[in-house]
Amino acid sequence: HSEGVSFHHFHASKRRFLFSIASFLQKINLSDDILICAHMTTMTSSLRMLCGGYGRLFPHRLADMFGATSHIPNLFTFSRQYSEQKSKRTPLYDFHKSHNGRLVDFAGWEMPVQYKEGLIESHIHTRQHASIFDVSHMLQTKIYGKDRVKFMESLVVADIQSMPPNTSALTLFTNESGGILDDLIVTQTIHDYLYVVSNAGCADKDLAHMKAKLEEFQSAGHDATIEVLEDRSLVALQGPEAVKVLQPGVAYDLVRLPFMTSALMTVYGVPSCRVTRCGYTGEDGVEISVDSSKVVELADKLLNQEHAPVKLAGLGARDSLRLESGLCLYGNDIDETTTPVEASLTWTIGKNRIKRADFPGASVIIGQIKNKPNRRRVGFKTTSGPAARAGALVFNAEGEEIGKVTSGCPSPTLKQNVGMAYVKSGNVKSGKPIKLQVRNKMFDGEIAKMPFVPAGYFIVKKK
Repeated sequence: HSEGVSFHHFHASKRRFLFSIASFLQKINLSDDILICAHMTTMTSSLRMLCGGYGRLFPHRLADMFGATSHIPNLFTFSRQYSEQKSKRTPLYDFHKSHNGRLVDFAGWEMPVQYKEGLIESHIHTRQHASIFDVSHMLQTKIYGKDRVKFMESLVVADIQSMPPNTSALTLFTNESGGILDDLIVTQTIHDYLYVVSNAGCADKDLAHMKAKLEEFQSAGHDATIEVLEDRSLVALQGPEAVKVLQPGVAYDLVRLPFMTSALMTVYGVPSCRVTRCGYTGEDGVEISVDSSKVVELADKLLNQEHAPVKLAGLGARDSLRLESGLCLYGNDIDETTTPVEASLTWTIGKNRIKRADFPGASVIIGQIKNKPNRRRVGFKTTSGPAARAGALVFNAEGEEIGKVTSGCPSPTLKQNVGMAYVKSGNVKSGKPIKLQVRNKMFDGEIAKMPFVPAGYFIVKKK
């Protein structure tokens, strides 16, 4: 419904037809690979099926019938909630269209899911060279005030107080039950603010949560304020040649900007860019926060420089890249029912925070650290059959059900199926044989160490 036309405006027979397609694919475990999007004016143009095996459909070539895009793992589900509101657009919307981006609705935004090269090509290009991702839909905020660190530490598990200037940390909003409300990156800048980036899909929830807690915090006499950066866009340049692309366009020596550090600089003539060496692909790279009025100029300059080949990439490649790298997708691999310990994210909790036990859900989380949780997030590889998608059941070699898959896809890099699952804690050792139930059939696999591909982060070893 990217044109703002409600699904319910469809003729009843067309609605029944769509639901029959969805029901059929759900039965064969392809429901997490469907996206109904684009222009809801004709039957054929309303159907955009993102189906299994990178276009190899089971049991029929529905993609050929309806003009589908390539397979996109996990990201999009057939939703039974339909909104009549028009999707939001990032400042790069026209830029994506002019470069043949296939736009879809994601978290209320019209975003490029892929470009003409296709998902696999974008994925491989990012692993070998560098790609640009538009992540302007993510929530960017600044936290001001003399008590800003205390305020953020009242919400997250990171030890922000101990972070050196211009360093960043992946952290988690948690609730009093120890559940994860969202994952985010907090940067301790050299200026009078913290810089925070959190997920687009949780933007409204995160902002409401922060504002509610801020009101309590201020009422207690503390000094902190929130600024939402509505005039800033965010572009990720990712891949082993990202710095080769970026260095000629900045005066800053990027050797002095290792993984999870941040600095303000001019990038290819565009001033006041915050460049943070991080990303969601497992590769070296940066995320660049830029004034929205300059983001098209910046993207164009990065794309057309001559120091290394750069291409645009969409949400589809971003998802398969993050999955190969063992990175969580909120709503799939972590949510309010999972704790940091269960999610194998205990490393995000500062040691001083554990000692002080002063973060939301500390009693539950610290209890799990000491006594071990009943389940853990693990990686797995399958040695035969189709990819196991979210919701597929996991069994041990003896046939006992031990868990459930949260993400899975064919790995373009490894040429085999990979995924993540939550399994009972006695089943987390790498190499342990498992079986996965896909389309009512059992397929062999094994627990595997993550990341599935080696990380390419630029990490400077401490002397």
